[in-house]
Amino acid sequence: DDRGTPDGAREAASEALAEGAEIILGPLFAGSVQAAGAVARQAGRPVIAFSTDASVATRGVYLMGFLPQSEVDRIIDYAAQQGRRSVAALIPQSVYGNVVEAQFTEAAARKGLRVVAVERYAAGQAAASVQRLSGVISGPAAQADALFVPESPEAVGALGTALQSIGFDPRRVKPLGTAVWKDARAYRGAALQGGWFAAPDTTGYEAFAGRYRARFQSDPVRVASLAYDAVSLAAALNR
Repeated sequence: DDRGTPDGAREAASEALAEGAEIILGPLFAGSVQAAGAVARQAGRPVIAFSTDASVATRGVYLMGFLPQSEVDRIIDYAAQQGRRSVAALIPQSVYGNVVEAQFTEAAARKGLRVVAVERYAAGQAAASVQRLSGVISGPAAQADALFVPESPEAVGALGTALQSIGFDPRRVKPLGTAVWKDARAYRGAALQGGWFAAPDTTGYEAFAGRYRARFQSDPVRVASLAYDAVSLAAALNR
């Protein structure tokens, strides 16, 4: 148990190594991966972590999962293929937001899309940023024909309400997202209807989830499939 903190991850890794662990699977968050990785590296043991922040990967610390950079590339490529030419962005102020903003800027430049405006906002405080974008993404003089919104399903409801308040029309300005949208909560409201997002194919995960439900009588969290694959990899390396 890393307690969700770098200090907790450092302590948990130290305890595991003291008990004879030869490989560490996890943790999940970037800061915790760095902390656990530093301990494991001193002991000459590898770490397979589940962070989506590629910057924490280093010698002996490997990442297993879907990195947001490839999702951003895919959705911007697709938007360009579908004729979108100018894009604005609403991006949360978080580590995840920093990663996707950097990739968004690079991908848009590579595909020749004009970035009209980028607004960052603190958690739960998107309304002011939406208002500042109102002339860019709503009304007859809207300058953007797409809006990149890499927001989690937990927070997208409030963001959608703010977009509706300025008369945002997703039929005119196409909403674009990442794999965090792959959740029914993300598109319950009207603001993101018809939007596009990039996410991994779910066929393999659904098969895994069915086996998990049969064994444990509950639904797995999404990251459980990464843990399963990591254990399978560890077993294969052992053989």
